[in-house]
Amino acid sequence: MTRSRIYVFATAVLLAITTAGIADEVESLRGATGIDQDSTEPQRMRYLDDQEPFARDYEEQPPLVPHATEKYKINLDENRCLECHSWADYEEAGATKVSESHFPDSQGSATANVAGQRYFCNQCHVAQVDAEPLIENTFEPDKAAASVE
Repeated sequence: MTRSRIYVFATAVLLAITTAGIADEVESLRGATGIDQDSTEPQRMRYLDDQEPFARDYEEQPPLVPHATEKYKINLDENRCLECHSWADYEEAGATKVSESHFPDSQGSATANVAGQRYFCNQCHVAQVDAEPLIENTFEPDKAAASVE
C-alpha cells in the first residue's frame, strides 16, 4: 500500500469511528421520521396582523416584515413590496422606505433602482410570526441593535 492510500484508509476509519456515536444524537426537524417516509405536515404559523416591527437582535439584521406577505408576487416582472416601500411611494403608503444599501450594484456603483441582488426582498426579509423557537436558545440580543430602525 502506498502512503497516500494508507492515509485515506486511516482517515476513513477514523471518520467512521468518530461519527458512529454522533449519528444517534443528531435529530433533524423531521424528528424520527426516515427520509424514505412521508413526514407530517408542520404546524402552520399564524402571521401577525399589521403591527409595529419587532426589535432587531443584531446590527445589520434585515428587519422583519410586520405584516403577512404570503400572496405577494416577487418575480422578474413584478415586486409587490415596492408598491409601498419604494422611495416614490413610501410616504403615501405609510411604509418604511427601501434602505440606501439596496441600490449599489455588485461593483458598488449607485443605481437608480433597487439593485438586482437586493430585488427579491424575501431572500432576507421574512414576515413576523407568533411562534415558539424550534430549539432552546441562549442567544442574547445585541444592545446596540435595539436602537436600529
